[in-house]
Amino acid sequence: MKVDGKQIRPIWLDNDNVVNVIDQRKLPHALEVMTLTSVDEVIYAIQEMVVRGAPLIGVTGAYGVVVALETTTDQDMFRKACQRIKDSRPTAVNLAWAVERMLDNISYQNPAQERLAQAREQAGRIAGLEVDNCRRIGEHGAKLIADISKRKNNAAVNILTHCNAGWLACIEYGTATAPIYMAHKMGIDVHVWVDETRPLNQGARLTAWELGKQTVKHTLITDNAGGYLMQKKMVDMVIVGTDRSTYTGDVANKIGTYLKALAARDNDLPFYVALPSSTFDWQLTDGLKQIPIEERDPDEVRYIHGLAKTGVEKVLLTAKDSPALNPAFDITPAHLVTGFITERGICPANETAIVELFPEKR
Repeated sequence: MKVDGKQIRPIWLDNDNVVNVIDQRKLPHALEVMTLTSVDEVIYAIQEMVVRGAPLIGVTGAYGVVVALETTTDQDMFRKACQRIKDSRPTAVNLAWAVERMLDNISYQNPAQERLAQAREQAGRIAGLEVDNCRRIGEHGAKLIADISKRKNNAAVNILTHCNAGWLACIEYGTATAPIYMAHKMGIDVHVWVDETRPLNQGARLTAWELGKQTVKHTLITDNAGGYLMQKKMVDMVIVGTDRSTYTGDVANKIGTYLKALAARDNDLPFYVALPSSTFDWQLTDGLKQIPIEERDPDEVRYIHGLAKTGVEKVLLTAKDSPALNPAFDITPAHLVTGFITERGICPANETAIVELFPEKR
């Protein structure tokens, strides 16, 4: 995607096999790049949300395997390093998928430099695959937006989204934002309601920044305003991303997604989940019982970061001794999901339809 006229991605590998990432903790107030030259630095970037979003976490894991090969020649140490990368965040299934795909395409029977070349090529393929998947998601999802636009006689289509499932989270296009960007490019009048997404404010900090850079009309709202806007007929559809979805249709996404799905159902509004096939978990059948939910540092709830006169500052919101709980994700059950927007098309959120779209997973 272009930012201020310059083509940029949230991650890239330079010619010295150094991984470069946009430090998403610093946005929107600063666009800074962090280099990852060790496995520890890769894990830090994933855990501390320097990088975030299921597809980007997966690609970071893939490039982390390149870093592991670059920094160790011992096969056992390399395998242990890859396992550490896989375990660095529990909810997003793309991470394990990408690392396993890397390992399946690296042979220790080959010389070290050949192994490294194989890994670099494979990581690039994984990144390219996610880019192509998101482009296709955008093409399929834009048709839904176009249909609503026609029904409204070309009046603005109001879309509510949650968290950041944009190009920052997905290399290019995004998942939830891909249909929005495609529709905008087609000349459809699109307006996005952007949930702030407490506690880390990925909507306020990242999605609003992204949309602004692409000249897409948008309005920031508090997380709890979505239901009210739906009741007032100010929302036409909801599109969110996901960090892991079961092949039976249950969806793990940023905390607060379930409440949006409930509000959408109560107001008879379509609730779509956009995802590439790499985000499906083809082993799990019950999202609520089986998907691990990451619990993060309670200080993320107690504190907030913002721009002050002296720069970006961390501010305490609560009494110092206030306890806090910080689950990072929740589960939206399949019956609340209108459909999945995937790279192969749109399908209902049930096992039969999903497996029909991906028969090789049967």
